[in-house]
Amino acid sequence: MSTRAQQYDATVLDREQVTPHLVRLTLDVPGFASTGIADEWVGLVVPGQFQSRYYTVRSFEAGRMVLDVVVHEVGLVTEWASGTAGDVVGQQVALTEAKGSFLPPDDAQWLLLVGDLTALPAMARIAAEHGDRLPVRIHAEVPADSRIDGYFPASAEVSWLPLSGESRLAEVVEDLDWPAGAGYFWMAGESAQMRAIRKHLMRERRLPSTHYDVMGYWRSVAKRQPRAVDPGPIWRAGKAAGKSDEEIWADYDAAQADSAGATE
Repeated sequence: MSTRAQQYDATVLDREQVTPHLVRLTLDVPGFASTGIADEWVGLVVPGQFQSRYYTVRSFEAGRMVLDVVVHEVGLVTEWASGTAGDVVGQQVALTEAKGSFLPPDDAQWLLLVGDLTALPAMARIAAEHGDRLPVRIHAEVPADSRIDGYFPASAEVSWLPLSGESRLAEVVEDLDWPAGAGYFWMAGESAQMRAIRKHLMRERRLPSTHYDVMGYWRSVAKRQPRAVDPGPIWRAGKAAGKSDEEIWADYDAAQADSAGATE
């Protein structure tokens, strides 16, 4: 049975193509309860679907939320956010409740942030909200056409890392010049790279678990895999039949189970 998260209704107020790989969405989200955690994320459910994809909240203030969405050639949200099927401004979306994990220890004297394109929003918000009391150093691995002037606060020390082919963040972290004293290391990116980095932090750096947070935001595959069951047609058929969300979820769960059984 699929787990349902609390949802908030939201309206798309603006869409901006920030770079070829990054789309900025501004949403009106009345009643949304922010965690106040600098790397908080929400699940985004776009029209015609009822599965969520997770994105870091770039900023939230007075009911206005900004999401910087990484777009690919294909994808559940990409196909919608790219605007190829029509203008998204004015459309209704849904957001799940926010969660976050950024928690520097009381003795932290610095922040060291490392990530790829998917981590840019979180690193920017962390630097904006914590850079007034802690020095922030950022290492960002992104395509050359997605290095955004002024994306990070001027107080942060930023290094743009080249990206050619697969991510090399694990090697970057192994060669880092670490600041002196106790601090907090935060990192997000491709899952395999994150696993390697966790091992390095534990075995080589011997950092206490309270002094770092490393998260796999996405998983690399040779080719993006099509969904075994496309939820879009099930959602549209269910709505047309007057079914409740729970009934549509049950139909989707049954379709998933049938698909799994057919491949065994």
